[in-house]
Amino acid sequence: MSEPIVLCDNLVKIYKVADLEVVALQGLDLEVEAGEMMAIVGASGSGKSTLLNILSGLDLPSAGRCIVDGYDLTRLSNAQRIHYRRFIVGQVWQQSGRNLLPELSAAANVELPQMLSGVSGSQRAKRAKELLAMVGLGDMGHKRPFQLSGGEQQRAAIAVALANQPKLLLADEPTGELDSVTASEVLHLMRTLNQELGLTIITVTHDAAIAAEVDRTIAIRDGRTSTETVRRETALESVEAHMQTASAVIGLPTETHRESVLIDRAGRLQLPKEAIERIPFNGRAEVRITDDHVEIWPLVTETNGKN
Repeated sequence: MSEPIVLCDNLVKIYKVADLEVVALQGLDLEVEAGEMMAIVGASGSGKSTLLNILSGLDLPSAGRCIVDGYDLTRLSNAQRIHYRRFIVGQVWQQSGRNLLPELSAAANVELPQMLSGVSGSQRAKRAKELLAMVGLGDMGHKRPFQLSGGEQQRAAIAVALANQPKLLLADEPTGELDSVTASEVLHLMRTLNQELGLTIITVTHDAAIAAEVDRTIAIRDGRTSTETVRRETALESVEAHMQTASAVIGLPTETHRESVLIDRAGRLQLPKEAIERIPFNGRAEVRITDDHVEIWPLVTETNGKN
């Protein structure tokens, strides 16, 4: 089996705010295979944006390992970090103002990262034309961002992110400011690029439509990966009566997706929030190990009787 393109091992990130320390990531594990298209979901403050900032090379972890395409992001020199951000990773933000320079045309925006990387004028113009055609903006290279619709701006942003042929594309809420129809078109474009270019894509999202269409969805809670939802290769014809009709955390249909709780290298797992609220564990559980599975039961004491 090939090495994953992204490997996070016991990743920790602590921010210092005045006299306080905020733990954004606390022992997060994650593996992403090359060519995968995956989504990361989680409530505000769960750590998903912090993870994306670390993967993009914008932020440094406090502890643990983070390796992307062989680059150890905890040990890069300044020159290596610049090379990593120019050639290994591309990024698309939710706000178009962070993706495109307003005074430049769409084509010039795509040429700019290439110019900073030393590509000749004729080569970068050719590359910009090819990329804009690939994202459906072949005749709009002369237009400036304010002359493009929201969906067209995001398409141009994707072209900019791919200008230097990165191995990994990171997208932070790429459809967050788009209507449902336009969002679906941008999502379809990302899936096409993933399949045709073999591009690895990680997107942070609150959009259930994205979570439903990617290969795999990881939920982050309290700075750690908690559950994983994977698309089934073939949809189930029926769901047994005892099974839920939707996954417990992300809410995708059980017929088309399989959700599992993630267990990290230390053996830790996070029970779904719904399970904790519904079953009175009170901070403790009885663990029963059988031949082929493990059961977790609320701890029964002599004072509260037996089940």
